This record gives sequence, structure tokens and C-alpha cells, in this order.
Amino acid sequence: MQTIQINCTVNGRPETLSTAPYRTLLEVLREELGLTGAKEGCGSGDCGACTVLVDGAPVSACLMLAGQVEGRQVLTVEGLSAGTELHPVQAAFAEYGAVQCGFCIPGMIMSAVALLDENPHPTDDEIRWGIAGNLCRCTGYSKIVEAIAAAAREG
Repeated sequence: MQTIQINCTVNGRPETLSTAPYRTLLEVLREELGLTGAKEGCGSGDCGACTVLVDGAPVSACLMLAGQVEGRQVLTVEGLSAGTELHPVQAAFAEYGAVQCGFCIPGMIMSAVALLDENPHPTDDEIRWGIAGNLCRCTGYSKIVEAIAAAAREG
């Protein structure tokens, strides 16, 4: 089996990965690095459950080949917290009850982090637009929007 070497940074740590050229970033994150926060929901980039940040931008890890992160920075939900202290968006999701089954939440949080990095004081409409690529089948999104707005106020 042919393999490629990928040098990148994942959650602030340099990584050298050896994998098949056809493997997705999601597969490598979950199976090689044990970072299971990002989930495969649809496998076609429609649901957002696999959202991670690459060089600060949200991407569907199920659609990105692992080799495309050569020399780049990857941030997953596991890399947000500082030890036992949650990232403000994570804390707001917990405080505002924005979590139900939890399957979509890591991707939702990563999209929210990217939004707040780009726009620290979004309106509710801008929040809805910022998470538009993330589907949640358990909620009506109101608690999620409230949590992101709270994180913006507190952040």
C-alpha cells in the first residue's frame, strides 16, 4: 500500500502522519490521532458534524483529503479547552443547554468559534448564517444561537 507523509500542526502540536493518499482528514483525525470529537454524519459535507478549523477556517473534514493539510494548522474541538477550562463557546453551550444528543455539537462549536474569531459581536441573524452549514436534528436552534450570543458577550 502506498502511503504519504503529512507534516502539519494539530491542536497546537506538530504531527507527522503516514497514511494512504485517499484517506480523509476526518478518518486520520479519528483513527490515527484518536480525536473523535468530529463525527461523520453524512459523508458528503452537508451536515457539519465533521467541522474542524484548518488555518482558522471551518472545513468539512469528511471532504478534505488528509494530504491537503500539509504544512497547515488544524484545530479540533479537543484543542479548544485549556486543560480543564472550557473554551468560552464550549462553556456557553453547557450553560445555556444548547446540547441535546451531542452528535452535532463539536462541529457546531467549531463553526461558532470561527464565526466569533471573524466577527466578535454578531447579530442573531449573523449567528444563524455562521452556523448554517451545521444541522441539528434535536433542537430548534434557539438555545444554540443564545449560547453563541452569550459567548460573544462574555468573550
